[in-house]
Amino acid sequence: MKKPAPQKSFASHPWHGITPGNDAPEVVTAYIEIVPTDAVKYELDKESGILMLDRPQRFSSQCPTLYGFIPQTYCDELVAKRCAERTGMRDIKGDGDPIDICVLTEKVVSNGNLLVRAVPVGGFRMVDGDEADDKIIAVLESDLVYGELQHIAQLPRPLLDRLKHYFLTYKQIPGEGKRSVEIAEVYDRPEALEVIRRSMKDYDRVYGNAPTTPVRSRARRPVARKSRAS
Repeated sequence: MKKPAPQKSFASHPWHGITPGNDAPEVVTAYIEIVPTDAVKYELDKESGILMLDRPQRFSSQCPTLYGFIPQTYCDELVAKRCAERTGMRDIKGDGDPIDICVLTEKVVSNGNLLVRAVPVGGFRMVDGDEADDKIIAVLESDLVYGELQHIAQLPRPLLDRLKHYFLTYKQIPGEGKRSVEIAEVYDRPEALEVIRRSMKDYDRVYGNAPTTPVRSRARRPVARKSRAS
């Protein structure tokens, strides 16, 4: 009897082949590229979907949180328009990347290239030159320390200051001139959800609905819950 040929399986592309989650934007699936202990910067190769080494960290610049992006999002016209509306800046365009996300957790995660479920609580409206480059700030779903937080004002101030310092300096290389990078606004959860919605619409407009791999969810209590005023 002829043996059946082995079945081939292919990993889903982390940007295009995985959905942002059935509960997005309130709870999102995030693909993590780097963790706080990484001494090099990893970044997704957009063509292959494989995590690649972007560059060694030449200086003492390490992100204090899990860091990656939200699948099937895109920073383009709608995100750029929101940035211009909120800041008054002109000629702003999207940076052409998926929306970046920082995920806070009290647990030590040893390496990236994994998916997590995260609850957005706010964000930084970062502008790099003339490009919108928003950074969504989120907490790991069900995290013992951060999981109950719902507003950016509830996060530890020193941690937010470290995040600001990282994003304002990690692209600066001594001897190559200062880059024009600024955090024009720090916003709360409602604005973070609006940015994610716009980025999902930007993605649909540019890429359409591609075949995707759903991320299995589990029973959980509702996300919306009473919290302190920000």
